[in-house]
Amino acid sequence: MLNFFIMNIFYESEKQKFLDEIESRHCIKVLRKKVGDEIVVVDGMGNWHECKITIANPKRCKFEIVATKSDGQNRDYHLHIAIAPTKNIARFEWFLEKATEIGIDEITPILCDHSERKIIKPERLQKVLVSAMKQTLKATLPKLNNSTSFDLFVKSIESEDGLKCFGDLDEKNIYLKIAIKNEKKITVLIGPEGDFSETEFERMRKSNFTSVSLGKSRLRVETAGIMTCAIVNGELG
Repeated sequence: MLNFFIMNIFYESEKQKFLDEIESRHCIKVLRKKVGDEIVVVDGMGNWHECKITIANPKRCKFEIVATKSDGQNRDYHLHIAIAPTKNIARFEWFLEKATEIGIDEITPILCDHSERKIIKPERLQKVLVSAMKQTLKATLPKLNNSTSFDLFVKSIESEDGLKCFGDLDEKNIYLKIAIKNEKKITVLIGPEGDFSETEFERMRKSNFTSVSLGKSRLRVETAGIMTCAIVNGELG
């Protein structure tokens, strides 16, 4: 097998055995790879593929798989964060990058009453996730769902099993670190810069969501997301 950790890594998710135009151009034009050269391709589903280039086309680089191995990072828990995109999209992209590095399974952008950003570009956000996955030598890509309204999201998960919770600064709240004990499916909602509205807080309480604390400090949206990833992976990973 190749030494994956010293090579450039490429991403292809559709089992079509060719790189997209951006990856192909980087492979052939920038790295000057040729027919017969070896490359490493990850599929976003936890697999590393040792490959050889069969057609060195800078728009459609084809390859054949020589050997495959799992990244060995299968976890027995699932972390899903539903988070309101920040007004400054760069801060939201930073969250996506760091959450991928630390470990997260699923992300849903939610639009809340106090959200200052209503529109996001999923293609751009997906590229951030892919880049972070490759940079940190992972083969598993977090699932990025389409953005949805707060109400629709709560309705879609309220009957699901597992821990469903939301961040709140109330000192009476249980710490997330304690709430996740023995849980295998954790869904955490994180509100926008202006926090959830009273209507949204009441909606979550009526749906039996658990109010949790990430600490005594008031955190930025993206920081709360990163703290959630760190706490869950630290306790369950």
